[in-house]
Amino acid sequence: MFAKAFRLKSNTAIKGSDRRKLRADVTAAFSAPGISELVPSKDDLNVVKLYAHKGDAVTVYVRGGNPILFELEKNLYPTVYTLWSYPDLLPAFTTWPPVLAKLAGGADLMLPGLVVPPCGLPRVQQGDLCAINLVGSRAPVAVAVAAMSTAEMLASGMKGRGLTVLHTYLDHLCPEGQQLDIKKSSYKKLSKFLQHMQQQQVVQVKELSRGVESIVAVDWKHPSIASFHEADPSPDGPSPQECEGEQPYHPPDIEPAYCIPANMSPLFQESGHKKGSFLSAGEARAACIDYVKRNQLVDEDNKNLVKIDPILCDCLLEKVERNSVLKLPWDNLLSRCLERLQPAYRVTFYGQEPVMKKGKISPIEITLAQRASNKKVTLIRNLEVYGLDPYSVANILQLRGQASATLCPVPGTKDTVQVQIQGNQINHLSRLLLDEYHIPRKYVQGLEKAPKAGKKK
Repeated sequence: MFAKAFRLKSNTAIKGSDRRKLRADVTAAFSAPGISELVPSKDDLNVVKLYAHKGDAVTVYVRGGNPILFELEKNLYPTVYTLWSYPDLLPAFTTWPPVLAKLAGGADLMLPGLVVPPCGLPRVQQGDLCAINLVGSRAPVAVAVAAMSTAEMLASGMKGRGLTVLHTYLDHLCPEGQQLDIKKSSYKKLSKFLQHMQQQQVVQVKELSRGVESIVAVDWKHPSIASFHEADPSPDGPSPQECEGEQPYHPPDIEPAYCIPANMSPLFQESGHKKGSFLSAGEARAACIDYVKRNQLVDEDNKNLVKIDPILCDCLLEKVERNSVLKLPWDNLLSRCLERLQPAYRVTFYGQEPVMKKGKISPIEITLAQRASNKKVTLIRNLEVYGLDPYSVANILQLRGQASATLCPVPGTKDTVQVQIQGNQINHLSRLLLDEYHIPRKYVQGLEKAPKAGKKK
């Protein structure tokens, strides 16, 4: 909406009654501790009315020279300045840093550009207000509206338009240091200022619509403009980095589990489990023991043996055993039961509900590869499985290893990236993953390839 220059209609101080109404509207529209303080009781607060480049009439509320809210068709929206102070005000979607330039240029955020965290996408409905941040930072850089619900995003295979962008950091709504308060100048009124600029042949002004004067031409080579130098950004001005930092990393809690295949489901039906159900090892053993006791299959003469009935025969015995094996020891019975279940695991990320997944969890895989001029690079993949941000890991390794690091696609996969960094950086990786992130060593492969002491990387 603000990707191109807008046309200013008016800029006035807010009235007391309007200030109180705005404060009430903000409290009703947004839920966050202290959100009412966004509209101060006494500080300067201006109401700026403008026309966006597509003709939309927009009202912007400016505090201390920075836009804090804008209103479009009677709907209030926070700016990125406000979201830096209230980073959890809106559900946030994450994208890659290079995408910001495209968003600031007027593009919407397409679903292939979203980074899906291990805990999944935020739950939103079509039309919900959302924030957009970048990998490696919680600071929102854009305000958008969901073009579809989260369920529809997933059902679409993450294809199509995901978020309709309304406002971004660095768009025309916020160019820092370019605020002009006419009332504090000698002109007092905007009309007098424009009249003087036209007399100096700096601009041409015409009344394109009744009561609204518009600048239709600017002489950019005029000495008054050519001699202008933009001031350095104020050290006190807000920036995305000033937003509250990311939460400290907590390694996920990973527990092995099992999934019931179709051929094993008869054994677990009496315990209330069906095909596709997930069980821990203890739950699987308990269900098997319960089946044996319910059906009175414990051998009367030897309590350590279990009699084989047709269901146990089909589920646990090999074909060559089915006519000869009539009983099994308890430990053998239970081990066979676990062996015939499909492997799975339960992963619990800090502050999230547990998630069950089929198969075995992929370890963080570290490999070395040769590149041009026989140079080595270190490749790291599957960081996302453990809730680690590849961009952040690459940045840390780049600083510690004093080497260039990039993200590149994993060959043969879709929407999966790996970190590539020059040289053998496995010693740095080992300290980062094991000592600082506290990821169990069994989930990291390739640490043995670290350079030996005294050898060049």
